[in-house]
Amino acid sequence: MLKKEVAKGAGGRVILMDSITKVTKEDAGAIVVCASHGGTSSGEFALEVPLKAVIFNDAGVGKDNAGIAALEMLQKRGVAAATVAHTSGRIGDSMDMWENGVLSHVNAAGQATGLAPGARVRTVLTQLVSR
Repeated sequence: MLKKEVAKGAGGRVILMDSITKVTKEDAGAIVVCASHGGTSSGEFALEVPLKAVIFNDAGVGKDNAGIAALEMLQKRGVAAATVAHTSGRIGDSMDMWENGVLSHVNAAGQATGLAPGARVRTVLTQLVSR
């Protein structure tokens, strides 16, 4: 299971992980691109470590927006969060999300950091950590 730092700069670092369950205290302050769905169980893992931002897979959004529910949870704690469209990045494959992912949903904290629906994950996060 992949866990790899792929970008670093004055604005922080980007860590890819195929599952949000791999987040540890050593990842504090990082931007995490995880290939987990953006449901509440994933949101709970993301809240265990103070992250700068976290990107999930929208998993097709699902019934009652279950695939993006973590965005609201993280917003309540002021954490930037977004999802990648399941049609642009494979669920369970953070490298594919990094290389091909397009943001589909973004919470208000994420928008404040410069994340926006339609943005390519690699491009926007590389710019974000380069600031």
